[in-house]
Amino acid sequence: MSVYETTPRPLPVGTVTTFRVVTAFEGLFGRLAAWRRARATERALRDLSDAQLSDIGLHRGLISDVADAIARG
Repeated sequence: MSVYETTPRPLPVGTVTTFRVVTAFEGLFGRLAAWRRARATERALRDLSDAQLSDIGLHRGLISDVADAIARG
């Protein structure tokens, strides 16, 4: 008999629900962190001059798009 062939044991009551709640909060906090990083990037880019933005290949109209792309990952 293989070590991996074990009889499944029933899970304690509430285990699956707890897992789903924790996973939902992890997803929520992950999205919140991504949104905050994107907004910080947007603020930093808006503080640059037009010449500095041009140096990195951007213009003011693309700042929101860049920030949104960062938020999406």
